[in-house]
Amino acid sequence: MQERIELAGLAPARVQRAAIISVHTCPLDQPGTGDSGGMNVYIRSVARRLAEAGIEVDIFSRAAGRGDPVTQMAPGVRVIHLQAGPEAPVEKEELPQHLCSFLHSLIRFETGEVARLGLDVPAYDVIHSHYWLSGWIGRMASRRWNVPLVHSFHTLGRVKNRALAKGDRPEPPHRIAGEERVIADADVVLAPTVGEAAELVHLYNALPERVRVVAPGVETELFSPGDRAAAKRKLGLDGHPVVLFVARLQPLKSPEIAVDAVATLLRRRPDLHDLRLIMIGGPSGRSGLMPADLEKLAATLGIGEAVRVEPALPQEQLVEYYRAADVVLITSRTESFGLVALEAESCGTPVVASDVGGLRTAVRDGVTGLLVPVDGAGGYAQGLERLLFDDGLRQAMGAAGVRYARRYDWRQAAAGLISVYEDLVEERAEAG
Repeated sequence: MQERIELAGLAPARVQRAAIISVHTCPLDQPGTGDSGGMNVYIRSVARRLAEAGIEVDIFSRAAGRGDPVTQMAPGVRVIHLQAGPEAPVEKEELPQHLCSFLHSLIRFETGEVARLGLDVPAYDVIHSHYWLSGWIGRMASRRWNVPLVHSFHTLGRVKNRALAKGDRPEPPHRIAGEERVIADADVVLAPTVGEAAELVHLYNALPERVRVVAPGVETELFSPGDRAAAKRKLGLDGHPVVLFVARLQPLKSPEIAVDAVATLLRRRPDLHDLRLIMIGGPSGRSGLMPADLEKLAATLGIGEAVRVEPALPQEQLVEYYRAADVVLITSRTESFGLVALEAESCGTPVVASDVGGLRTAVRDGVTGLLVPVDGAGGYAQGLERLLFDDGLRQAMGAAGVRYARRYDWRQAAAGLISVYEDLVEERAEAG
């Protein structure tokens, strides 16, 4: 098992304060609904670990009527809500028109920090922007303050457009152009996997030497194995085989395919009449699905009693569902990494997942779960059938998943980020 990386005292003298930019979604928001998902988990988890290492972190997001302008999220980590556009949530597609206001608010805040701390240098040693909208802000702030910019995309427009679900809207040309500009200007573009690093190079002409791979992690202290029977009893699922789906209800995640896969399985194996599909997540985006849509689909397919749709849950509650599940099902058309798979494995639950993107890293096919082609419900149904009817295989994959998940830790991710930050700050200092 890989040794845990201790972060105390790890921060280099050159990197004291980091600005993290997340324009369109706040790390305080509940993952699993709206625009809040794996990126929120990433930012929140990494920021805490950076602070453990001695780096003060300020996370900047749009106020959107959230209330307190500054929230202490954790020791050493503040979330700053900047005024930019309406004091209310707006569609992600409308945010580009508010980026200039966001930038002006960011500059005013940083100027105030310089005065408050009595600095004669910028308040931040490095900027780390997340998603392409934040990358535009990061580019401008990096130039103004003369500090390095690290950028994480989390999803790429060209990759999403190659994997569009029926009825989903393609990412617009201005997003693709914005991604290209960020890639051209960032000092380092981070990728969670070697596969995404290759996509950055081949789809966006990123310079290989400016792309670094730093894998995300999982909260292994929280997401850990438990008593499956006890978890089922606690959730009212005693005696039922349980398939779990955790994702925002949007076309890219294909929740309707998950319902169809279970319906296909139950037609093939009527002896599984007591199976339950638990779906946890909320609607997302203009083309997102509503829970009622999935319930109606389940009823139409004749499995209405087998499907239960729950709202997005805090991680502290979500862990009980992972422990109760016999299999976690992921039907995404594309995934940058697949934190849900890693969380499930960390709880000892095997995964049936799409053979795409970062899921090829998050799931070891045939060891911690099964990867199946994205070609309809049939492959997922076969994967579920194989695991649900082979207790030995399911248990072996669950145990292997726990061992595999321990390779990924947020402390290790933070250590990788600190290494990137340190290199860039040192290079900038040497260049004068």
